[in-house]
Amino acid sequence: MSHIVTVQDAVTAFKDFMEPTSAELDAIEREMPVILADVDLLDAYIATLDRTPTELDARRIRRARRRALAARVALLNRTAGTSLPGGVA
Repeated sequence: MSHIVTVQDAVTAFKDFMEPTSAELDAIEREMPVILADVDLLDAYIATLDRTPTELDARRIRRARRRALAARVALLNRTAGTSLPGGVA
């Protein structure tokens, strides 16, 4: 009978590297309004999957789409002044 060797040592050797860095957490925090706006838009779309959209549904989708676009524009305007690494424009 052949024993299966665990690879726990190999997996846990990189445990410190598996956590997000402070820079990655900051980037997620900056993008959170966009993420939440996209979730609201998806919720509006999901609500109409199993039925014909009413006028109220259509308005909800339009409002969610506008909020998602506004959040993306706000994120782009905030990050427009920052330079990319390596001098890439």
